[in-house]
Amino acid sequence: MAGKRGNIIVRNHGKIERNVTLMAVLIAITISIGGLVEIVPLFTIKTTIEKVDGVRPYSPLELAGRNIYLREGCYTCHSQMIRPFRDEVLRYGPYSLAAESMFDHPFQWGSKRTGPDLARVGGKYSNAWHVQHMINPQSVEPGSVMPSYRHLMRPLKLKLIQAHLRANQAVGVPYTKAQVAAARGDLRAQADPEGEHDHDGLLKRYPKAVVADFDGNPAVLTEMDAVIAYMQILGRMVDFRKYKTKDLQQ
Repeated sequence: MAGKRGNIIVRNHGKIERNVTLMAVLIAITISIGGLVEIVPLFTIKTTIEKVDGVRPYSPLELAGRNIYLREGCYTCHSQMIRPFRDEVLRYGPYSLAAESMFDHPFQWGSKRTGPDLARVGGKYSNAWHVQHMINPQSVEPGSVMPSYRHLMRPLKLKLIQAHLRANQAVGVPYTKAQVAAARGDLRAQADPEGEHDHDGLLKRYPKAVVADFDGNPAVLTEMDAVIAYMQILGRMVDFRKYKTKDLQQ
Protein backbone atom coordinates (compact mmCIF):
# COMPACT_ATOMS: atom_id res chain seq x y z
CA MET A 1 0.00 0.00 0.00
CA ALA A 2 2.79 2.35 0.94
CA GLY A 3 4.51 1.55 -2.37
CA LYS A 4 1.43 2.53 -4.39
CA ARG A 5 1.17 5.86 -2.55
CA GLY A 6 4.84 6.51 -3.26
CA ASN A 7 4.33 5.82 -6.97
CA ILE A 8 1.35 8.25 -7.07
CA ILE A 9 3.42 10.99 -5.42
CA VAL A 10 6.28 10.43 -7.86
CA ARG A 11 3.96 10.57 -10.90
CA ASN A 12 2.20 13.73 -9.67
CA HIS A 13 5.52 15.32 -8.77
CA GLY A 14 6.57 14.97 -12.37
CA LYS A 15 3.43 16.74 -13.57
CA ILE A 16 4.07 19.58 -11.12
CA GLU A 17 7.66 20.02 -12.28
CA ARG A 18 6.56 20.28 -15.91
CA ASN A 19 3.83 22.86 -15.16
CA VAL A 20 5.45 26.18 -14.30
CA THR A 21 2.19 27.86 -13.29
CA LEU A 22 1.15 25.02 -10.99
CA MET A 23 4.65 24.89 -9.47
CA ALA A 24 4.55 28.65 -8.76
CA VAL A 25 1.12 28.41 -7.13
CA LEU A 26 2.13 25.50 -4.90
CA ILE A 27 5.38 27.25 -3.90
CA ALA A 28 3.39 30.36 -2.95
CA ILE A 29 0.98 28.25 -0.88
CA THR A 30 3.83 26.45 0.88
CA ILE A 31 5.66 29.69 1.72
CA SER A 32 2.41 31.28 2.92
CA ILE A 33 1.70 28.38 5.26
CA GLY A 34 5.24 28.51 6.63
CA GLY A 35 5.03 32.26 7.13
CA LEU A 36 1.68 32.03 8.92
CA VAL A 37 3.02 29.34 11.24
CA GLU A 38 5.86 31.69 12.25
CA ILE A 39 3.95 34.99 12.35
CA VAL A 40 0.47 34.20 13.73
CA PRO A 41 1.70 33.01 17.17
CA LEU A 42 3.34 36.44 17.69
CA PHE A 43 -0.10 38.07 17.70
CA THR A 44 -1.31 35.79 20.47
CA ILE A 45 1.16 37.07 23.07
CA LYS A 46 1.46 40.59 24.42
CA THR A 47 5.13 40.99 23.60
CA THR A 48 8.11 38.97 22.46
CA ILE A 49 10.50 40.99 24.60
CA GLU A 50 10.66 40.54 28.33
CA LYS A 51 10.40 43.92 30.04
CA VAL A 52 13.38 44.98 32.12
CA ASP A 53 13.26 47.60 34.86
CA GLY A 54 14.94 50.86 33.95
CA VAL A 55 14.67 50.76 30.15
CA ARG A 56 13.05 53.96 28.91
CA PRO A 57 12.85 56.04 25.70
CA TYR A 58 15.82 58.30 25.04
CA SER A 59 15.71 61.87 26.27
CA PRO A 60 15.54 64.50 23.50
CA LEU A 61 19.27 65.22 23.78
CA GLU A 62 20.15 61.49 23.80
CA LEU A 63 17.87 60.92 20.80
CA ALA A 64 19.47 63.83 18.93
CA GLY A 65 22.88 62.35 19.72
CA ARG A 66 21.77 58.95 18.49
CA ASN A 67 20.59 60.50 15.22
CA ILE A 68 24.02 62.09 14.77
CA TYR A 69 25.68 58.77 15.70
CA LEU A 70 23.76 57.15 12.83
CA ARG A 71 24.43 60.04 10.46
CA GLU A 72 28.18 59.81 11.03
CA GLY A 73 28.20 56.04 10.47
CA CYS A 74 29.59 55.16 13.91
CA TYR A 75 27.82 51.79 13.71
CA THR A 76 30.13 50.65 10.91
CA CYS A 77 33.02 50.32 13.39
CA HIS A 78 31.31 49.95 16.77
CA SER A 79 28.73 47.32 17.64
CA GLN A 80 26.30 47.69 20.53
CA MET A 81 25.66 44.09 21.47
CA ILE A 82 27.69 42.05 23.92
CA ARG A 83 27.27 38.38 23.12
CA PRO A 84 26.55 35.90 25.95
CA PHE A 85 30.06 34.44 26.00
CA ARG A 86 32.50 34.54 28.90
CA ASP A 87 35.23 36.39 26.99
CA GLU A 88 32.78 39.09 25.88
CA VAL A 89 31.32 39.54 29.36
CA LEU A 90 34.75 39.76 30.96
CA ARG A 91 35.87 42.38 28.44
CA TYR A 92 32.79 44.55 28.04
CA GLY A 93 30.44 43.79 30.93
CA PRO A 94 27.04 42.05 31.27
CA TYR A 95 25.75 40.67 28.01
CA SER A 96 23.10 42.66 26.17
CA LEU A 97 19.41 42.10 26.85
CA ALA A 98 16.83 42.30 24.07
CA ALA A 99 14.83 44.84 26.08
CA GLU A 100 17.72 47.30 25.96
CA SER A 101 17.10 47.75 22.23
CA MET A 102 13.30 47.83 22.34
CA PHE A 103 13.19 51.57 21.62
CA ASP A 104 16.00 51.57 19.03
CA HIS A 105 14.87 52.18 15.46
CA PRO A 106 17.01 50.79 13.98
CA PHE A 107 18.94 48.80 16.59
CA GLN A 108 22.72 49.16 16.68
CA TRP A 109 23.82 45.57 17.28
CA GLY A 110 26.29 45.72 14.42
CA SER A 111 28.36 42.99 12.83
CA LYS A 112 31.89 44.43 12.87
CA ARG A 113 34.22 45.79 15.52
CA THR A 114 37.02 47.94 14.21
CA GLY A 115 36.66 49.68 17.56
CA PRO A 116 35.33 48.28 20.86
CA ASP A 117 31.71 47.46 21.55
CA LEU A 118 29.87 50.47 23.03
CA ALA A 119 26.92 48.79 24.72
CA ARG A 120 28.38 49.54 28.19
CA VAL A 121 30.44 52.65 27.43
CA GLY A 122 28.20 54.93 29.53
CA GLY A 123 30.10 56.24 32.58
CA LYS A 124 33.30 54.45 31.60
CA TYR A 125 35.02 57.68 30.54
CA SER A 126 34.62 61.32 31.54
CA ASN A 127 32.91 63.88 29.31
CA ALA A 128 36.27 65.61 28.79
CA TRP A 129 37.80 62.32 27.61
CA HIS A 130 35.01 61.88 25.06
CA VAL A 131 35.48 65.42 23.73
CA GLN A 132 39.22 64.87 23.31
CA HIS A 133 38.61 61.47 21.74
CA MET A 134 36.20 62.97 19.22
CA ILE A 135 38.49 65.87 18.33
CA ASN A 136 41.79 63.95 18.24
CA PRO A 137 41.28 60.19 18.73
CA GLN A 138 44.98 59.34 18.57
CA SER A 139 45.74 61.64 21.52
CA VAL A 140 43.94 59.27 23.90
CA GLU A 141 44.08 56.03 21.88
CA PRO A 142 47.47 55.77 20.11
CA GLY A 143 47.19 53.73 16.94
CA SER A 144 43.48 54.38 16.52
CA VAL A 145 42.24 54.59 12.93
CA MET A 146 39.22 56.69 13.95
CA PRO A 147 38.98 60.03 12.09
CA SER A 148 38.49 63.35 13.84
CA TYR A 149 34.95 64.51 14.54
CA ARG A 150 35.81 68.06 15.56
CA HIS A 151 33.00 69.30 13.31
CA LEU A 152 30.55 68.11 15.97
CA MET A 153 31.37 71.27 17.94
CA ARG A 154 28.91 73.11 15.69
CA PRO A 155 25.50 74.20 17.08
CA LEU A 156 22.80 71.55 17.34
CA LYS A 157 19.68 72.18 15.24
CA LEU A 158 16.71 72.30 17.60
CA LYS A 159 13.68 72.81 15.40
CA LEU A 160 13.17 69.15 14.44
CA ILE A 161 13.43 67.52 17.87
CA GLN A 162 9.68 67.37 18.48
CA ALA A 163 9.21 65.85 15.03
CA HIS A 164 11.82 63.22 15.91
CA LEU A 165 9.90 62.28 19.05
CA ARG A 166 6.64 62.06 17.10
CA ALA A 167 8.31 59.89 14.45
CA ASN A 168 9.39 57.51 17.20
CA GLN A 169 5.85 57.57 18.60
CA ALA A 170 4.62 56.38 15.21
CA VAL A 171 6.75 53.21 15.44
CA GLY A 172 5.74 52.40 19.00
CA VAL A 173 8.08 54.33 21.30
CA PRO A 174 5.85 55.47 24.20
CA TYR A 175 6.67 59.18 24.29
CA THR A 176 3.86 61.11 25.98
CA LYS A 177 2.33 64.41 24.89
CA ALA A 178 4.05 66.05 27.84
CA GLN A 179 7.44 64.72 26.76
CA VAL A 180 6.93 65.99 23.21
CA ALA A 181 5.79 69.40 24.44
CA ALA A 182 8.81 69.74 26.76
CA ALA A 183 11.35 68.44 24.21
CA ARG A 184 13.08 71.72 23.39
CA GLY A 185 13.38 72.71 27.03
CA ASP A 186 14.69 69.27 27.96
CA LEU A 187 17.35 69.54 25.24
CA ARG A 188 18.85 72.64 26.84
CA ALA A 189 18.28 71.51 30.43
CA GLN A 190 20.31 68.32 30.05
CA ALA A 191 23.39 70.12 28.72
CA ASP A 192 23.21 73.12 31.08
CA PRO A 193 23.22 71.96 34.71
CA GLU A 194 23.79 75.49 36.04
CA GLY A 195 21.10 77.17 33.96
CA GLU A 196 17.56 78.02 35.01
CA HIS A 197 15.88 74.99 33.51
CA ASP A 198 13.39 72.38 34.68
CA HIS A 199 15.99 69.80 35.68
CA ASP A 200 13.61 68.06 38.10
CA GLY A 201 11.03 67.67 35.34
CA LEU A 202 13.70 66.36 32.96
CA LEU A 203 14.81 63.67 35.43
CA LYS A 204 11.22 62.75 36.19
CA ARG A 205 10.50 62.27 32.51
CA TYR A 206 13.84 60.53 31.84
CA PRO A 207 15.24 58.81 34.97
CA LYS A 208 19.04 58.42 35.10
CA ALA A 209 19.57 61.00 32.34
CA VAL A 210 23.10 62.40 32.69
CA VAL A 211 22.88 66.17 33.20
CA ALA A 212 26.17 67.89 32.40
CA ASP A 213 28.00 70.48 30.34
CA PHE A 214 29.27 67.73 28.08
CA ASP A 215 31.52 69.68 25.71
CA GLY A 216 32.79 72.31 28.16
CA ASN A 217 30.96 75.19 26.47
CA PRO A 218 27.63 75.91 28.24
CA ALA A 219 26.96 78.96 26.05
CA VAL A 220 26.27 76.82 22.96
CA LEU A 221 24.31 73.58 22.66
CA THR A 222 26.33 71.54 20.19
CA GLU A 223 26.15 68.25 18.34
CA MET A 224 29.05 67.16 20.56
CA ASP A 225 26.82 67.66 23.61
CA ALA A 226 24.19 65.43 22.04
CA VAL A 227 26.53 62.61 20.99
CA ILE A 228 28.23 62.45 24.40
CA ALA A 229 24.87 62.54 26.21
CA TYR A 230 23.82 59.54 24.10
CA MET A 231 27.04 57.63 24.73
CA GLN A 232 26.95 58.34 28.47
CA ILE A 233 23.56 56.65 28.86
CA LEU A 234 24.49 53.47 26.99
CA GLY A 235 24.37 50.54 29.39
CA ARG A 236 23.29 52.64 32.39
CA MET A 237 19.52 52.28 32.30
CA VAL A 238 19.44 48.73 33.66
CA ASP A 239 20.76 47.99 37.15
CA PHE A 240 22.75 44.82 36.53
CA ARG A 241 23.46 44.41 40.23
CA LYS A 242 20.06 42.71 40.38
CA TYR A 243 21.47 39.86 38.30
CA LYS A 244 23.78 37.16 39.57
CA THR A 245 27.28 37.42 38.13
CA LYS A 246 27.39 33.72 37.27
CA ASP A 247 24.18 34.07 35.25
CA LEU A 248 25.70 36.88 33.17
CA GLN A 249 28.88 34.90 32.50
CA GLN A 250 27.34 31.68 31.27
